[in-house]
Amino acid sequence: MRSRPLKGRVVVVTGAARGLGAALARSFDDRGARLALLGLEAERLRDVAESLRNEAASWEVDVTDDAAMAEAARQVRARFGPVSVVVANAGVAEGGPFADSDPQVWRRVIEVNLIGSAATARCFLPDLLDTRGYYLQVASLAAMGTSPLMSAYCASKAGVESFAHAVRAELAHRDVAVGIAYINWTDTDMIKSTDARSVITELRAHMPAPARKIYPADHVADRLATAAERRRASVYVPAWLRAVQPVRSCLPAVVTHVARTELARLDATQPLEATGLLGAGGRADERYRGAS
Repeated sequence: MRSRPLKGRVVVVTGAARGLGAALARSFDDRGARLALLGLEAERLRDVAESLRNEAASWEVDVTDDAAMAEAARQVRARFGPVSVVVANAGVAEGGPFADSDPQVWRRVIEVNLIGSAATARCFLPDLLDTRGYYLQVASLAAMGTSPLMSAYCASKAGVESFAHAVRAELAHRDVAVGIAYINWTDTDMIKSTDARSVITELRAHMPAPARKIYPADHVADRLATAAERRRASVYVPAWLRAVQPVRSCLPAVVTHVARTELARLDATQPLEATGLLGAGGRADERYRGAS
C-alpha cells in the first residue's frame, strides 16, 4: 500500500467524458483505483469506463444540479462504498470581449467551473470525512493572474482557488486534505477548438514562449494523479508555474500594459468577437441543457 496508496480506493472524477477528465481516469486506473466517472455525454462516459482495467462505472449528471449530484453521490456510495479521492475537473470556457459576451454563456462558465466544483465537494464531503480523503480542485494559471478576453474563465478559476483554500482550512482538523492543481494549456478538445478562434489564438500568441506550450493531457493527468497519491496541497503543470506565485501580484499591471497596445492594434485590424462555449465539451453542455 505504501507503493500503491490508491490501489482499491474509490476515486471520483468529474468532466470525465473526454480531455483531461478521461486522461485522469486512465491515470488513476493505472494506479489500481476504482473509478466513478461523472459528467455529460453518457455514451462517451461509458466508453471511458469500459476501457479501464479496474472496476469503473459512470453517471451522466450536470455538476451544477445539486439534487442530481447528491443522488449521483448516493449511487456511487451504494456501488463502490466510501470515496477516498474526488477530483473536481469539470469545466467550460468562452472567450471574447466582456462587453459583447452573452450574459447566459458568461454565467454558465461561472456555474460549471465554480458552482459545479462546490456542488461536487458538498455531495462527496461525507465520504471524504469518513475516509480522511483528498479533494483536488483543478484550477489554472488563470487563477494567478488575468487574461483579457477570458473574463468568465479567469473569474471562475480565481474563485475555485479561493474556495479550495477556504475548504482546506475548514477541514484540516478533520484530516481531509485539499489540493489545488495549477495547469496551463492542455491538449484537449477545448484548446484545439480555440486555435480556430482568432481571439484565443491572439491571446496565446502574446504570452511568453514557455506559457504558450501545450502539454499532452496524459502528462498533465499523470502529474495530478501523483499529487493525489501524495495528498499534495498544490501541483503545478508545468513545474515552472510555481515560480509565478511570488510575483503574481505584479501580473495584472503587466498584462494591462501589454493589452493597452495589442488590443488596440487588434481592434483596428479585425473584430474581436465572443466565441460562445468552446470545444466539444461546450457543445455537449449546450445540447444537454437544451434537452433538459
